[in-house]
Amino acid sequence: MNYPVVRGASYALIQAPDMVIHQGTTQTSERRKNPDSEHLQKLPGALRSFEEAVKYAPNQVYIGNMLPEELNNIPRPWYQNPVNNGGRDGKYGEIMPEDEFYGLMKAVDAFDLVLLEEGFQAGVKAKLSAHPVLGDLKDLAKLDKNPAQAKDLEKLVADHLAEPMYLGGKLVGCVKKAHEFDQALTEHVMFENLVSKASAVFALKLLLAKTDLKAEDIDYIIECSEEACGDMNQRGGGNFAKSIGEVCGCVNATGSDTRGFCAGPAHALVEAAALAQAGVYKNIVVVAGGASAKLGMNSKDHVKKEMPVLEDMLGAFAVHISENDGVSPVIRTDMVGRHKIGSGASPQAVMQAIVTDPLDKAGIKLSEIDRFSVEMQNPEITEPAGAGDVPKANYKMIAALGVKRGEFDRADLEKVVNEFGMPGFAPTQGHIPSGVPYIGFARDLILEGKIKRAMIIGKGSLFLGRLTNLFDGVSFIMEKNSGKVESGFDKEEVRKMIAEAMRSFANTLKAE
Repeated sequence: MNYPVVRGASYALIQAPDMVIHQGTTQTSERRKNPDSEHLQKLPGALRSFEEAVKYAPNQVYIGNMLPEELNNIPRPWYQNPVNNGGRDGKYGEIMPEDEFYGLMKAVDAFDLVLLEEGFQAGVKAKLSAHPVLGDLKDLAKLDKNPAQAKDLEKLVADHLAEPMYLGGKLVGCVKKAHEFDQALTEHVMFENLVSKASAVFALKLLLAKTDLKAEDIDYIIECSEEACGDMNQRGGGNFAKSIGEVCGCVNATGSDTRGFCAGPAHALVEAAALAQAGVYKNIVVVAGGASAKLGMNSKDHVKKEMPVLEDMLGAFAVHISENDGVSPVIRTDMVGRHKIGSGASPQAVMQAIVTDPLDKAGIKLSEIDRFSVEMQNPEITEPAGAGDVPKANYKMIAALGVKRGEFDRADLEKVVNEFGMPGFAPTQGHIPSGVPYIGFARDLILEGKIKRAMIIGKGSLFLGRLTNLFDGVSFIMEKNSGKVESGFDKEEVRKMIAEAMRSFANTLKAE
């Protein structure tokens, strides 16, 4: 079968400490209930500097400067053992500071909702203009227009007409509401949506910079974050995808949004693979931006334990899927795992549906999968909050299924986990950790012959929407390309053959 392939992947991080305080849902709720709480008083002192965030080992892994397995060689807590040679640029992406990101938010704003203080705007325009990846954005011209005065920003925020943008505790900008009374276009919703759009634009621009993909060659964009854009008549109508492509110069692309909570990216990648294999589109990009609402979700537990607030990172990614090029790792569309409506909600039932069932269909054993990329949340974030080591818990469940099936010996359980698993390294941004952070590594390791197969697993909690109690999960396998691309009919050649046959037939009728 002529499978689709993974041609490239990029990963972006944005450190946003001031957003933790002012836009994170946990802190926003706390401010409404108790604005003078001990947590809110201590929070600013627990925030990291940009340099500390850059040198944090899991962040270096996320942008591709270290392999996930290398985290095993760094003593924990990782925040006390920085990677001193770590930089903001990585093999797969980049870490951006908050000030530059505010500038990018204004650049991608199509309705003049973002206002930046005059001096700040000029400074950030200079930084973004010199940026090696973003400097060619024509939308940076917006940073020459409509500078704001500090007193005007303060009034807009005080009158609840705009969401504040702080930097080091100083008000440097705001996002205005987009409609007088539409609850789907409030200042807070527009802030969240512009954060998601801007970070996704950054990820897509990184993909274009770090691979041979050209913006004009992209045919379709699938956006799969956890935000929803629309107005009061269609609150989740979309379309993030085309708005992102517009900024990035993808003039020949169309697109749409896919949602599935944390499993959304896995659904989107399967959709992209199917479209590429069917020949509907040749080059498809799956992209997702970050979620400002999830910043500092576990900050209360971090502050209580006198840790730095580690959930100060917005995450984003972009993955290029195309028809088979004979080289890149394939996506095995004949063995996609899925949690069915009738699969059951127990951890064992979920793992069976999305891991072992598709393998059984293809006659592949668990031991023949070199790496499983599950919910790759950083345990240093989740453990203090009582959620444990999420990736390890998933790996233990997979290994236990293998023991039950007679594929592994019970005495080798820990060894097996260490062989096919890896430490979690992704920010807790919901959809961002769910399988996709390993795609870049898997692609390179397969091309280098170091591994043959990797299973990417996305899981989601549908009950959060209060419409169903169901769980969700999707998986697919990346595998070494056989190098044989099945020949098929070229559509243009077929058209020419049909036209020639019709002309020949018409000439025959004339002759008769």
